[in-house]
Formats: sequence, structure tokens, C-alpha cells
Amino acid sequence: MDDDALDAAQMTELRQDLDDLAAAIRAQLEGGGARAATVQLDQSAVGRVSRIDAIQQQQMAQAERRRLRVRLQQIDRALVAMEDDDYGWCTRCGEAIGFRRLKIRPESALCVACLAALER
Repeated sequence: MDDDALDAAQMTELRQDLDDLAAAIRAQLEGGGARAATVQLDQSAVGRVSRIDAIQQQQMAQAERRRLRVRLQQIDRALVAMEDDDYGWCTRCGEAIGFRRLKIRPESALCVACLAALER
């Protein structure tokens, strides 16, 4: 096994991190629906600027919900990879993903080098 591979204690810790993060995101998705709901366009009730602000807030809330759903999918994929003993390995280059990176973003599928290469 590679020196950079995760040990059993690290895997247990990261599994708990993934479970906790998934639960927190699910709670956010369940509780944040009102902010993303359709904005009433009754100009007699609110002014034009207030209506535009409400629509902008709605769009930001919808974008946040999409971002959270994508992150939850990444977490689910990480949990499957963990079950398949593929967790902690970069899906692009096959090198180990460092424990510190996984502590920060436990659903990471790419090592820092591969992520940087994709962002260029």
C-alpha cells in the first residue's frame, strides 16, 4: 500500500465527516425551499425595486440549492467509492489524495494537482 494511502482511523474519520456533511446539506435543502419559491409579481404590494430585489434573492437561493444538490451528489459518490475501496484516490491521475485535502473537502475526487490543471 502507498505511503500516502489513508489508514483505517483516517477513513473512519472521513466517513463520519461525509455522513455529517450529507446530513447538514439535506437539512439545508429541506429548510431552504421558501427562499427559492416563486416571487409574487404584484406591483401594488411591493415597489419595482423591491420586486427586482426579491427576484434576485430568489435566483440566488435557487443557485445555492443547485450547488448544494451537486455537492450532495459528490458526497454520495465519495461514499460509494469508500465502499468500493476507491476513496482517497484521484479519479484523474490515480495518485493518493492527501488527508488534509479530504478533511477540508471530503467529497474530493481529484488531487490538488489535477484540480489545478482543470482550472487553468
